[in-house]
Amino acid sequence: ALEPLSVGLAIGVASALTGYLSHPRFYCNYVECCPSAGQRLNATALKAQLDTKLFGQHLAKDVVLKAVMGFSNNPSPKKPLTLSLHGWAGTGKNFLSQILAEHVHRTGLRSKFVHLFLATLHFPHHDQLKLYKEQLQNWIRGNVSACPHSVFIFDEMDKMHPGLIDAIKPFLDYYEQVDGVSYRKAIFIFLSNAGGDLINKAALDFWTSGKGREEIQLKDLEPTLSVGVFNNKNSGLWHSSLIDRNLIDYFVPFLPLEHKHVKMCVRAEMIARGYAVDEKIVQAVADEMTFFPKEQKIYSDKGCKTVQAKLDIHEDA
Repeated sequence: ALEPLSVGLAIGVASALTGYLSHPRFYCNYVECCPSAGQRLNATALKAQLDTKLFGQHLAKDVVLKAVMGFSNNPSPKKPLTLSLHGWAGTGKNFLSQILAEHVHRTGLRSKFVHLFLATLHFPHHDQLKLYKEQLQNWIRGNVSACPHSVFIFDEMDKMHPGLIDAIKPFLDYYEQVDGVSYRKAIFIFLSNAGGDLINKAALDFWTSGKGREEIQLKDLEPTLSVGVFNNKNSGLWHSSLIDRNLIDYFVPFLPLEHKHVKMCVRAEMIARGYAVDEKIVQAVADEMTFFPKEQKIYSDKGCKTVQAKLDIHEDA
């Protein structure tokens, strides 16, 4: 027969071990957990990553950093944070959204709390708009119920069916709860090429007038951008109630990238591949890109979109 002391000791050790293993800190080291209510983003780390990895977008970095940190530090936001990122392809919209997702949930796009929607993949058929609206509402409702700090990224907004995104309007509004669920801690990010022409024109106007790129401020672009997107049938936000009701917190412009920014992208890609930076190759890749306007050739018409593919050609070197 077991001695009472031995049995008691065994039970005590087992209870302590069970308590330790079930402690949230231990559990969440191995299984992804939704961030706790008091958890705050690391502003220094986020700024450092944006400064070193996102090129030529002083305006987007500044606006998004302030918006996200203000939202994160607010214990009782009145609505979810909603950002609409605009600019031509290759200017960094996807990149910034990925960086942001990684700072909210450490595994970024791989996180079960980060949800990426692609218009052409998830909503391909124009005749199924009603079904898509129901599915979208149910998906967001279910995931925010599981984690209030969920992040939703809608890419290819310019290919989204007009009116579809309005299905989530109740979740972005100033409601304490909708059907018993609070959406106030969630983040919604829209990515769109729509408005890129307006942004490019404004950047060129600044250049023509002799002003520095870094002098461009949000107030110089946001009013024109929001109106342009609202009236653009191919924006995904055409006549959207999200704009009409001022539910998008910031329209964030991504400026066209210059020759020097393309070179930065090439260097970053070389480093990421483990190569030593060779300035001759950097120059060669940059020279293979096409720039506009035709006469001045200031801005890359694809941003840094094709840098990886063009660097492949020079890989042997």
